[in-house]
Amino acid sequence: MSTATPTPTRSAGPRPRVTPFTAGAVCAVLGLALLALVAARWSPLMAADRAVATSLHRRAVTEPGLVHVNRILSDWVWDPWTMRILIAVAVVTLWWRGARLLAGWVAATSLLCTLLQQGLKAAVGRERPQWPDPVDSAHYAAFPSGHAMTATVSCGLLLWLLRRHGTGAGPWWTAVAVASVSVIGVGLTRLYLGVHWMSDVLGGWLLGAALVGFSIAGFVRHERRGRTAPGDAPHRS
Repeated sequence: MSTATPTPTRSAGPRPRVTPFTAGAVCAVLGLALLALVAARWSPLMAADRAVATSLHRRAVTEPGLVHVNRILSDWVWDPWTMRILIAVAVVTLWWRGARLLAGWVAATSLLCTLLQQGLKAAVGRERPQWPDPVDSAHYAAFPSGHAMTATVSCGLLLWLLRRHGTGAGPWWTAVAVASVSVIGVGLTRLYLGVHWMSDVLGGWLLGAALVGFSIAGFVRHERRGRTAPGDAPHRS
């Protein structure tokens, strides 16, 4: 009686890992594509922006209580300066603990975020939505949203630092939830208050995520090159 030879099974192997650089590159391509469409005033995108802005503004003028809540969230809780203060606290803490290269890297990334968004605003020169009955006001050019971009970069950097620190599962997922609500929430408040177009917010999210991805990838690469002492354990990125 013959016995069938079992067919060897292939090992699935480790699943491909999305690296910070890959994620940053994807977000950068999408963000730059959106930037090009905004600069070219692509009609379908402009129409979508106007439709979303008009719909939200019609609701906002009838909901003064909700407008007040959104202004508190936008101007205080998720304001860019609030985010920068959180980054400053993290930088001082890292410096005090001796991680001075990391502290400088985080500070430089946050500063680059501000310079990049201001430079893009000046270069694109997009006007903000104009309303006969505005519920809020904002100045300077619209694209990209500084609130959305700053929140994305700040929350992304803080999550990275927590990951490197080896934060436990419970606190980690709590931080992820808070960061997600903050990044998404600040973008929605800017739309609801009628001071940004939808593509401004999307641009802020994408360009901010790209900057975080490239910053993390750059630091990890620099760290690996500079690690010469034996027994050094690699940090998680």
